[in-house]
Amino acid sequence: MEKSLNDLEGRTTGESQLGLLPAESTARPTWGSKVQYILAQVGFSVGLGNVWRFPYLCHQNGGGSFLLLYFLLLLIIGIPLFFLELAAGQSIRQGSIGVWKHISPRLAGIGFASCVVCSFVALYYNVIIGWSLFYLFNSFYYPLPWENCPTLLNQTQEVVECAKSTPTTYFWYRSALNVTNTIEASEMNWPMTGCLALAWFLVCGGMIKGIKSSGKVMYFSSVFPYVVLFCFLIRGLLLEGAADGIRIMFTPKLEIWGNIQVWRQAATQVFFALGLGFGSVIAYSSYNDRHNNCHFDAILVSFINFMTSILATLVVFAVLGFRANVLTEQCVETNMEKILDLLRNGSLHEDVVPMRNLTNPEYSQWYKSASEIMNLQQYGISDCKVEDVMNEGVEGTGLAFIAFTEAMTHLPASPFWSILFFLMLLNLGLSTMFGNMQGIITPLLDNFPCLRKKKTIFTVFCCITGLLIGLIFVQRSGSYFVSMFDDYSATLPLIIVVIFENIAVAWVYGAERFMEDIKGMLGHRPWRIYKYMWQYISILGMIGLLLASLIKMCIEYPKYQSWNQQQAKEEMLQYPSWALGMLTSLIIVAALPIPIVFLKHTIQDWILKGKSKTYDDCDYTQGNTVDDMIGPMEESPADLGHVGNGYLPVEMEDFAERGKLLTTEGNLDDAEEGSANANC
Repeated sequence: MEKSLNDLEGRTTGESQLGLLPAESTARPTWGSKVQYILAQVGFSVGLGNVWRFPYLCHQNGGGSFLLLYFLLLLIIGIPLFFLELAAGQSIRQGSIGVWKHISPRLAGIGFASCVVCSFVALYYNVIIGWSLFYLFNSFYYPLPWENCPTLLNQTQEVVECAKSTPTTYFWYRSALNVTNTIEASEMNWPMTGCLALAWFLVCGGMIKGIKSSGKVMYFSSVFPYVVLFCFLIRGLLLEGAADGIRIMFTPKLEIWGNIQVWRQAATQVFFALGLGFGSVIAYSSYNDRHNNCHFDAILVSFINFMTSILATLVVFAVLGFRANVLTEQCVETNMEKILDLLRNGSLHEDVVPMRNLTNPEYSQWYKSASEIMNLQQYGISDCKVEDVMNEGVEGTGLAFIAFTEAMTHLPASPFWSILFFLMLLNLGLSTMFGNMQGIITPLLDNFPCLRKKKTIFTVFCCITGLLIGLIFVQRSGSYFVSMFDDYSATLPLIIVVIFENIAVAWVYGAERFMEDIKGMLGHRPWRIYKYMWQYISILGMIGLLLASLIKMCIEYPKYQSWNQQQAKEEMLQYPSWALGMLTSLIIVAALPIPIVFLKHTIQDWILKGKSKTYDDCDYTQGNTVDDMIGPMEESPADLGHVGNGYLPVEMEDFAERGKLLTTEGNLDDAEEGSANANC
């Protein structure tokens, strides 16, 4: 398309320039194939959250009801906004900073905010990859080191802390993290520091050549997790109790639809699942050909992500159902021994004592009826339900590093399954980290041309910087900082970023114009419903999600889950004042680039307009012409239309209006040609 007059004048304005693409001075790298691109988008969007965050939310928020709610929000919010980012990146072929700067220089802060959020997430996300490496290395031992409690030195007695909890819980908090009781600063955890350094080395190796190297790695890192998930699904369905876990997963609780916080959690999961607002989606799509069918890509990647979440949830609940069944049987055996002891000392009557070899449901039924007669809890006898065990330790890292690892200890050839599981977590984490790093590096390289010549050095510099800053997460209290960053550094800033992205396209640039640009890429207009989604429904949904998140933060004082070493149990503690200030700063710093860049360009425009206005205020008076001084001259018929000096008469006002247009080469040529004709 042709440039506007403002572009020809070199003036900075707030008007959109999408579609007014300048010719690229250097050839932009492209994906080796469409398969590489799809695997990269799937690898980035399908991450650790699909394995531990989605199953937890599904179980805690109504099972099948949450699945329906999630799918609804995926259609209303997820796919339209995912399509928007894909189309913007592919059309402009720039990273997140360049895309929004191209629409309007005042909106470049959206891209910088995305870079900041990506940086925060990359810092703690690679720590989780380090944890996976630590467990992977320990999976080569038989028996697994978290299968049994360690004993005291030169004694047969188990470590008290482990005996009070479980072997897997003890290994996680004491052997892996060596965690402190609170978030206060502490000494370094050197084994985990080495794992973090190795994690950054793997990321740097995959990113060193840009998409040429990371694209090839995607063939393995994006496909291998699916192989492992299907292996676990087949094995899990053959385990006793797997059906109980899946039944609990899909049991609907329709009343949760009336809880606004469930809607908030579902919408937030849609954000994280698709990677909206990170800038990585835009960065990946910017390496596509402009005529690639990004609409098909948006639908394909979104549904692959959704089906992957369901697959991972089936695997998790099948295995956890088996684990819950084993632990419930142990609970029944322990309580039966207590009941027999009470029977021998005469504390219980024979009529109350249940039969031997009761199944888990039969024991639970006996406990319910016996509790109506006497108080069994005073004797230390508890109920044993599969549902109660399923609710224990299934959130976030507790699901992967405690509950799931415990389940694997009950499987035959447990080291083999443990190696597979943590290899899967490693690959899921790496594929997502590649996307995060692209969301940081690509926009900066596009916005600062001086860095392009030193792309490899800049990539290595980013990884080394990430390692040095990430040392805060591998001190003994580091896991608490991981929780802080996970809860507060991304959620609110991402929502704000996506709201401004939506406003930039739907209202600043115009949804109708954007639809025409997409038509120019695809050869046909996308569904008209997208226009109304972008203009109204998605924006209102985002604003509602932002308000719900703010209300939750204001109502509930921020807390973190800590490990009490003396009592050997988890407990919730309030963040100290300095930590509260730190998490508040994370939110502010991540969102601050948006208003700063907007104000910067607004002030610059105001100054430029002020300068141009001073020239407009000047008064000009027309001086005496040659005719006024020497009088009119006689003209021959051949000189009609010419003044006496042989030149065409020129109106000064008309010349002043045309003066701006003469800056282009074409207009200058026309002026020279006109002058030559006048002299003939």
